[in-house]
Amino acid sequence: MFKMTTNILRNLAGRKSTRLYPRDVRETFDRVRGELLNDIQRCLFCGTCAVKCPSQCIAVERKAAMWTYDPFACVYCGVCVETCPAKSLHQKTLYRKPTTERVVVRMQGELKKRVKGASPEKDAPAASDA
Repeated sequence: MFKMTTNILRNLAGRKSTRLYPRDVRETFDRVRGELLNDIQRCLFCGTCAVKCPSQCIAVERKAAMWTYDPFACVYCGVCVETCPAKSLHQKTLYRKPTTERVVVRMQGELKKRVKGASPEKDAPAASDA
């Protein structure tokens, strides 16, 4: 009992080793992988991100042009961002804020029709002067 007295007094009088997270936020580290974002206009709905995701938090429905993401299952590894052929996925440098309810992100896009042998610049509609 008396061996622990010095340790108990040091813990009571010393500085706290934890912080009150939602109120006291620490600065993020360099190159942190934070919250996942999708630029749905650039998305091809190819499903590469869903296949490569180790936690299986992404689902892609190609025919419906629906992209679904569960941020509570995501481990923020960045594999989906690296493998996206359209470069539509990005990660913020901040973590997701705490929340009291489970939210699943669903994004509706539209499929892009691709013509064989055509470059992306030729597929864009030309601006008319009319």
